Amino acid sequence: MHAIDVHLDADELSRALRTDVTTGLTTDPKSLPPKWFYDARGSELFEQITELREYYPTRTERQILTDRAADIARHTRATSLLELGSGYSTKTRLLLDALTATGTLETFVPMDVSPTALTAAADRITADYPGLRVHNVVGDMTRHLKHLPTGGDRLIAFLGGTIGNLVPAERAAFLADVRAVLEPGEHLLLGTDLVKSPSVVVPAYDDASGVTAEFNRNVLRVLNNSLDADFDLEGFAHVALWDPDHEWIEMRLRARWPMRVTIPGVDLVVDFAAGEEVRTEVSAKFRREGVERELAEAGFSLDHWWTDPDGLFALSLSTAVPQG
Repeated sequence: MHAIDVHLDADELSRALRTDVTTGLTTDPKSLPPKWFYDARGSELFEQITELREYYPTRTERQILTDRAADIARHTRATSLLELGSGYSTKTRLLLDALTATGTLETFVPMDVSPTALTAAADRITADYPGLRVHNVVGDMTRHLKHLPTGGDRLIAFLGGTIGNLVPAERAAFLADVRAVLEPGEHLLLGTDLVKSPSVVVPAYDDASGVTAEFNRNVLRVLNNSLDADFDLEGFAHVALWDPDHEWIEMRLRARWPMRVTIPGVDLVVDFAAGEEVRTEVSAKFRREGVERELAEAGFSLDHWWTDPDGLFALSLSTAVPQG
């Protein structure tokens, strides 16, 4: 058995979707938040993306975790592992194994907006780690961190480079919220994708087999299913562009021809000119000095910085320091 705290129910999710769609599609340029990719189909597509040859972040982060999980366990001696945006908790098992081997781990707290993914993962983890208490938290990591369980020596893990989906002001607010949750001496394990040649980055978001394109267009399928919209998915081309000034990838959907889309669920009619784009994701890439600075500004001291041999991805382990 496992505990579950629900801070985000279906009604609240629906309200958030309606607000985001109304705001994002009535501004210029148009945009939609990347969290709406992830219905069941979107989650399945993202799992496929993580196995693609072009998509290096998952396998490089997994390799760093394989090499360093024991070091992380020894350094933190965490009694609770809290994972943000946990999904199906696949890479997390490397941390669970290492912390279990040290004999310190008592509780695993996965947090995600999807109760389905949490329950499925928790069932498997409870079966595989019979002595471990699993405490699910259904919530939005940008709004509900204050509801995370307290007590013990906690390690918060935020993996996958997902922090790159936040623009700098959002990152600063998020890291400050994480720091506010932790006591001095507790730890944050953060996965960050690193700045590298666009010839490596861009194909990771525009693979030859078209899985990422289908994933990007899935946000329109979500709007069709949830809000009775009539988006023609084939009417939008997938675009992935490197922005050298911001050092991030932007994913966009570009209208192939002029379109008028009706969205009854929010009582909205949206016109698209041929070639008009909707930004669906930003994925920032990082440099060590920038990560260290942002962590310090939020109240963390960087203890360890690990990368893969090719310097594609980094895991950083930081300690919450006393403030004020």
